[in-house]
Amino acid sequence: MSFALTTTMFAFLLFTFMYFLFKLYLHPKQKTLNHKKPPGPPSLPIIGNLHILGKLPHRTLQSLSKKYGPIMSLQLGQVPTIIISSSKAAESFLKTHDIVFASRPKSQGSELMLYGSKGIVFSDYGPYWRSVRKFCTLKLLSASKVEMSGPIRKEELSILVNTLKKAALVGEVVNVSEVVENLIEDIVYKLMFGRSKYEQFDLKNLVQQELVLIGAFNLADYVPWLKIF
Repeated sequence: MSFALTTTMFAFLLFTFMYFLFKLYLHPKQKTLNHKKPPGPPSLPIIGNLHILGKLPHRTLQSLSKKYGPIMSLQLGQVPTIIISSSKAAESFLKTHDIVFASRPKSQGSELMLYGSKGIVFSDYGPYWRSVRKFCTLKLLSASKVEMSGPIRKEELSILVNTLKKAALVGEVVNVSEVVENLIEDIVYKLMFGRSKYEQFDLKNLVQQELVLIGAFNLADYVPWLKIF
């Protein structure tokens, strides 16, 4: 028997042993939760329903909702997930019971890149989140602060309009998404640093990289006990 085959068999046996050990540890908790779940497709061991999402998850969820209803459950790895596809049910979750569902799920990306999921986006609803929201409301988004930034926004919008006019006159194709990104970047630079952007500190590229890394698929977010690997 070759070394590669022996290594593969050992890895498979180790993986299987860890899975059954995990199931044995989790079994009482799962048994309690299973009878409360809405209907949903059957799941596989370890990966749950991840294999059925495909390259267009929103299309898959739409077709599944026609079969299982506007409130259904999926097992994303070891993470039980409720899928809402009804506006009435979404209103109940997001408006009537908004405090219960206010916190976002944690991920390794947000934990590593946002200092333990700090900030207004990923932090749990509670005293810290309320203090951050209060700071943003009073120091960043108050009427006086927005009014103070008016001249900067007006100047940058004027530059943008003139640029688009010149492009239209010569029939040049314009990437609107890129133009708007550059506009926001210029405004943020002038508000934060009092100057235009400079190439040594590419803020837009850094933000884009961070968003990609935070939103990237990470198996450990769905099968937490694989984090050690």
